[in-house]
Amino acid sequence: MQAAGAMPALTLRMLFGQMLPYPDAIAPATTAGGNCSGTSGHYSGGKVNSEKLLENNRFWAESLRARDPEFFERLARQQKPEFLWIGCSDSRVPANEIVGLMPGELFVHRNVANMVVATDMNFLSVLQYAVDVLKVRQVIVCGHYGCGGVRAALSHEELGLIDNWLRALKALYHQNRSSFTDLDEEAGVNLLCELNVRRQVRNVCHTTIVQNAWARGQELVVHGWIYGIKDGLIKDLDTTLSARDQLDDTFLYEA
Repeated sequence: MQAAGAMPALTLRMLFGQMLPYPDAIAPATTAGGNCSGTSGHYSGGKVNSEKLLENNRFWAESLRARDPEFFERLARQQKPEFLWIGCSDSRVPANEIVGLMPGELFVHRNVANMVVATDMNFLSVLQYAVDVLKVRQVIVCGHYGCGGVRAALSHEELGLIDNWLRALKALYHQNRSSFTDLDEEAGVNLLCELNVRRQVRNVCHTTIVQNAWARGQELVVHGWIYGIKDGLIKDLDTTLSARDQLDDTFLYEA
């Protein structure tokens, strides 16, 4: 039995079943070949103004309330997600949607190339809140194939401030460059995308936040996944970590 006031374990599929149609003004338009029209590849005419986004929001909220009148009231009373998602800022990789979770079920941090940087106070604040306060039990680092940040790191083009953010990816490529010898550009980008996820999983676990949680017996598992934009599927990279003894001794802190 579900406790009073607790959020139901709904998914988008369970909630909507047969999805309600978009308002005509904001419906995604497709060509006869099935591809979205417009220069952006998303909407007819290639442009959507902010007023249509607000209209979309009203329709979304009304649709949820139609299926579950108390949904937002319950959501406002609590936040108890099971997962922390660390993903890329890429607009084609919306965290909740690609795993079918509702608002309130996924705590999210996103940045360019799903990086875990030891000096990033934004990321560390999110991680600490998720682990110490929300008590999430699973952390997912999810990259995606064809990542623009990874592609930029493999180039020699100067792009500005972002070059500093991506320098760790250049180092990761340098450390593994023998693996890239016979690969074309696209295969090389995708290999570095995978290597990056693996590295960021370990970077999450190298933080004192995660190690202290393990030391006090808190259940916490860190996964590494990668998303395929071309097919919409997520691949588990089998790099899951759940205990201190899975880490190199160099990165361990005394509890």
